[in-house]
Amino acid sequence: MAKFTAQAPSRVRLVALAACLIGALFPSDTPRAEEVTVRRTEGALHGFLVLSTLAGKRLADGDLTQVAHGDQITSTLAFHFRDGSLHEETAVFSQSHRFHLVSDHLVQKGPAFPRPMDVTIDRASGRVTVRTTDDDGKKKVIEERLDLPADLANGVLLTLLKNIPRDGQHLTLPMLATSPKPRLVTLQIAPAGQESFSVGGSKRKATHYVVKVELGGIAGVLAPLVGKQPPDNHVWILGGEVPAFVKSEAPLYAQGPLWRMELASPVWR
Repeated sequence: MAKFTAQAPSRVRLVALAACLIGALFPSDTPRAEEVTVRRTEGALHGFLVLSTLAGKRLADGDLTQVAHGDQITSTLAFHFRDGSLHEETAVFSQSHRFHLVSDHLVQKGPAFPRPMDVTIDRASGRVTVRTTDDDGKKKVIEERLDLPADLANGVLLTLLKNIPRDGQHLTLPMLATSPKPRLVTLQIAPAGQESFSVGGSKRKATHYVVKVELGGIAGVLAPLVGKQPPDNHVWILGGEVPAFVKSEAPLYAQGPLWRMELASPVWR
């Protein structure tokens, strides 16, 4: 058995001790479901988006489209980066009384991302397929079957936030993380107050939501100790009778930087 000397870094000793003491006490359980009631149904939509760094450097132009087929919505968010990279996620979800994810397909490729990702989630069957590359650049395919809750937030988080009750104080949602391998994590969502913005000369207010990612199990306990804790995500939603997404600050990939996503307006020549 390996021994730590007196000169071993304190962080290493702490991680080892935590792994021994609490590994058996924090199993990686499926997050508790907290389904979101449909308060406003989604329909046909085409919005324009821009993705930038927090410092304001423009990275990509995007489109958010939605198409309705009965009580099911197909929502696609696509960003085309200036360096040729692509981020595209297509989520299919039902909206009969409660929002339920049907499927999700995420594609990321190009120099903006550390490695290509092609992730397919079929919620009903629990089948998850991840196509990516390893550290040596060789193709890698991971296929798993998991017990996936109906209220997975993958691809539909913005829609769910638009349907939180005005007096809602806290929401817990499950999400499937796919790096380094598929596993369920928990999103702890809480409002952080109202913030003002303007459209032309019109002043508006949006609710600022803070989204904390909890890894769960021993990984969640050790993550802050080894610098792997995901950063808090931030989303701003316009309230009122017709809620709308305004802005978000969140990474697009595991351990990625916070990037700002905002609505964009057409510019006429």
